[in-house]
Amino acid sequence: MPPRTIIYTGKGGVGKTSVALATARRCARSGLRTLVISTDPAHNLADALERDVANRPTPCGRRLYARQVEAQEEIEQHWEAVQRWLVNLLADRGLDRIAAEELTVPPGMDELFALLAIKEHYESGEFDCLIVDCAPTGETLRLLSFPDAAGWWLEKVLPLERKLVAAARPLARTLLDVPLPDDPVFEEVERLVRGLGELAGILRDRSTTSVRLVLNPERIVVREAMRTYTYLNLYGFPVDAVVANRVLPPEAGGDYFAPWRALQSEQLDLVREAFAPLPVLEAPHFPREVVGTRMIDRLADALFDGTEAHAVLHDGARPELSDDGDEPVLRLPLPLAARGDIKVRKVGLELVVRVGPHKRTVVLPDSLAGWAPAGARFDQGQLEIRFRRRETALAQAR
Repeated sequence: MPPRTIIYTGKGGVGKTSVALATARRCARSGLRTLVISTDPAHNLADALERDVANRPTPCGRRLYARQVEAQEEIEQHWEAVQRWLVNLLADRGLDRIAAEELTVPPGMDELFALLAIKEHYESGEFDCLIVDCAPTGETLRLLSFPDAAGWWLEKVLPLERKLVAAARPLARTLLDVPLPDDPVFEEVERLVRGLGELAGILRDRSTTSVRLVLNPERIVVREAMRTYTYLNLYGFPVDAVVANRVLPPEAGGDYFAPWRALQSEQLDLVREAFAPLPVLEAPHFPREVVGTRMIDRLADALFDGTEAHAVLHDGARPELSDDGDEPVLRLPLPLAARGDIKVRKVGLELVVRVGPHKRTVVLPDSLAGWAPAGARFDQGQLEIRFRRRETALAQAR
């Protein structure tokens, strides 16, 4: 049976690591063999646990393991052929080999390999629960959207490029003195891209995977979380809860804290209204830093009072393609989106949906090859796109 997978993300500094560890310890106490894994380059698991955590599952208690993914080690293991070819290419052009090695890992590649560690443990069968402490929101969204783009590149570009390189290799050796990539390089790239596609399937499996948004009840943080919720729905990743962390308790006394409590109360009301019907789990601002197992367990008790930490806490709306009379209709949930930020276009059997700076390419079934979008409507957080047969749409356009 696949492991229950819970991914925590949110703005930097909101307490994702503490919440992830609290969830993991509660899952382990429930009898589940649990791994908490950090894919954030700024690892904090070891600091919060007050013990060493390696780039492999490290025992941290009964049925509990932790891992801080060291991306450089992952790159050396999975990117060796590509890196070797690039280093040789740059060195042949006169660049110092040390500098060449630094240039052979594109920005973001380290975080990407860290994310693939989720797939590794998901498929291993070693654990009942995977709790993921992700990078801050912006980086997480960029990485979570990458599998879709990578799948398109694998299907459309890589086969053609491989054929062209194979044909050009003898000419390049003879005339250009340029080492073109060989089969191991292409195979390594294909493995990476296929792995990303499989990871996307894992992350969208609502029966096993959930994303939880961590926020503090502060205006800027809440607004970023609201945008993130929209984008996660755009990519089809199921969100089952919001965690409101560091809520000032009523006993935080004195006139100094009164304005902060009032501001937090206002923002909590907004969170409950905006994210409904998602459950909002609340944790107080403790008088001590959440470091060490005692404080982490206090946080777990506050968050999951009467709730199973590993449960699917909400099963929301999902993308749906259905027939409405004689016209197919695609419905995409985009909660909290603004109508003016949404743009839609169809290219062949691909529907490109853009919301603000983020876009998703939805591959349509072959049965819609002869259909064209006849109109789109956005209402109550749901985008509805209707299709008509191409000849009918063209006749009506005339």
